[in-house]
Amino acid sequence: MGQTLVEKIAQRYAIGSHKGHTVRAGDYLSVRPAHLMTHDNTAAVIPKFTSMGAKKVFDPQQPVFCIDHDIQNISPENLATYAKIEQFARQQGIAFFGVGRGIGHQVMVEEGFVLPGTLVVGSDSHSNLYGALGALGTPVVRTDAAAIWATGRTWWQVPPVVRVQLTGQLQPGVSGKDVIIALCGFFNHDEVLNCALEFTGPGASHLTIEERMSISNMTTEWGALVGIFPYDRVTHDYLLQRAAVMSKRGDSNPRLTPDIIKRIETELPTADQDATYFKEITLDLSTVIPHVSGPNEVKTMTPLPEIEKQQLRVNRAYILSCVNGRLQDFAEAAKVIGNRKVADGVKLYIAAASSEVQAEAIRMGYWPALINAGAIELPPGCGPCIGLGDGVLQDGEIGISATNRNFQGRMGSPKARCFLASPVVVAASAVAGMISAQADAAWRKNAGAIRGSVRAEARGSESKRAAVNILPGFPAAVEGELLWIAKDNLNTDGIYGKDYTYKQLPADEMGKVAMLNYDPQFQNIARQGDVMVGGYNFGTGSSREQAATALKFRGIALVLAGSFSETYKRNAFNNGYVCIECPELVDDLKKTFAGDKTLTLRTGWMSKIDFSRSQIVVQRAVVLSPRVSNTTTSASETKVYTFSPLGEVAQELVIKGGFENVIREQIAAL
Repeated sequence: MGQTLVEKIAQRYAIGSHKGHTVRAGDYLSVRPAHLMTHDNTAAVIPKFTSMGAKKVFDPQQPVFCIDHDIQNISPENLATYAKIEQFARQQGIAFFGVGRGIGHQVMVEEGFVLPGTLVVGSDSHSNLYGALGALGTPVVRTDAAAIWATGRTWWQVPPVVRVQLTGQLQPGVSGKDVIIALCGFFNHDEVLNCALEFTGPGASHLTIEERMSISNMTTEWGALVGIFPYDRVTHDYLLQRAAVMSKRGDSNPRLTPDIIKRIETELPTADQDATYFKEITLDLSTVIPHVSGPNEVKTMTPLPEIEKQQLRVNRAYILSCVNGRLQDFAEAAKVIGNRKVADGVKLYIAAASSEVQAEAIRMGYWPALINAGAIELPPGCGPCIGLGDGVLQDGEIGISATNRNFQGRMGSPKARCFLASPVVVAASAVAGMISAQADAAWRKNAGAIRGSVRAEARGSESKRAAVNILPGFPAAVEGELLWIAKDNLNTDGIYGKDYTYKQLPADEMGKVAMLNYDPQFQNIARQGDVMVGGYNFGTGSSREQAATALKFRGIALVLAGSFSETYKRNAFNNGYVCIECPELVDDLKKTFAGDKTLTLRTGWMSKIDFSRSQIVVQRAVVLSPRVSNTTTSASETKVYTFSPLGEVAQELVIKGGFENVIREQIAAL
């Protein structure tokens, strides 16, 4: 069986794997990324780095620092934080891009840190953007960032891989932002949650690099961890253009040259024809028309013609961010506005994704046209996209934004309403004073239903895997009764409440308050050694680590779920606690106990989690009716479930009590 593109790139960057091991989705790997981007959160990574006992960055060429989030904040405290980050960069010899250079993801691409076929990570959820250039781009948490600084490596579980086939071609006036809004809204039942997406098909070749960036970026909001496009002529031409920029400005050691691009092309991995995918999604690009997401919800979308009927007045409009702050976006916005002015009562904010984008937009006349129309210029950076600096939404206002998130309160007041749209729609809405698009848009003549489909493919590989090698100190098996938590999307506040999050409780006290926000009776029902089973997307919400450690300290042997929030899973393993995904088991529990509304249910199902075979053996009670025997009796039924193997990388995290201890040992061995 062949490999997907994601599996092949992961294999290239895996270290310490057994000879001959073929990387598959589900594998836990130790990986050494080509580069790691951190932004303002670099200040929070530094103390993690030093607490691990590290003093010198393992490979100064690997990290990249980009200041981009709170750049309008000129308070002494914030300026001191930025100065501290820059000083650390100078001391360690790390590439540093300060205030005004632009948003980190854009800078990473422009400066040649993102190359096709490489693994590039960022301590930011929108690191998926790197997939636009054929790189395996994915987010990591701050502990991972500190570990990469210290040792050059971190751990990663290869996600299930979904192939997204794009057919057809976009109609005039429809953009990449419209494509990803359509994908998020049309396939809005967690079809790609925690998956890696490989965009393929003839439709992909018609998308510009900037459109691919928008799509890859917002695969995060779709629920995915990776959104990668294939390397093609579009990518080739873009890289040559970047190489020309570096040559023109006289870079002494350019990261991109025509010769480097040729070498990349000779080494480039591609998906095998017989690769097996977790799912296959198709979308006909010719059926996509502009939609609006929201309000305050990315996965709720409304076609433009329908929302226009509501005549929703707009107070603020935004063309900016790492998803839509590029040259093509400003060109299209300027074209739509033409000689008109921003409507009375509306404020239109523009911020380029980088200083280079802004300079080019000025040179091409797009920027002056927008300013002349009444747009308000903000510095290259994140700003109002994350509710920082000028232009944030106020109580009762409606915003139309070409950003990637419109969660309630993210861009300002929680009493405001925010909609997401393409730069074209934002510009048209700003001059109309209400959410709308140009009346003569060509797509209006062909505004039909979106054509798309999703199909699950049977992997068929789990049962063929060889037995897992169990490291000394890691249990070969764990046994316990299944404790059923019949809730999907159980968030971290339900697992470990906000009243305790910022209190430094000892381990036993943390265990005593676990799950109380979800079920006040949990502590009376749960027993030492239970195996908890949650629903789908377990641990969604905030990134608080205590939501994982509190269950560990309560004595819950491990947590099974249909799926996990990836951040929750990383926090669990980073603290030496096991999480296993087993959707088949969860589905059986849902079916069996469908009528039981008990929040925390003792099932009576006894389980044995066999790590060497990657199997869960469950014995469950079955009631025999008098039709089966003369009296109503009970018997037991055994069923075997499979899960992705817990390899040596994951086992080591558990044996040594968490990732920081692993890193300390690696530092000591350097």
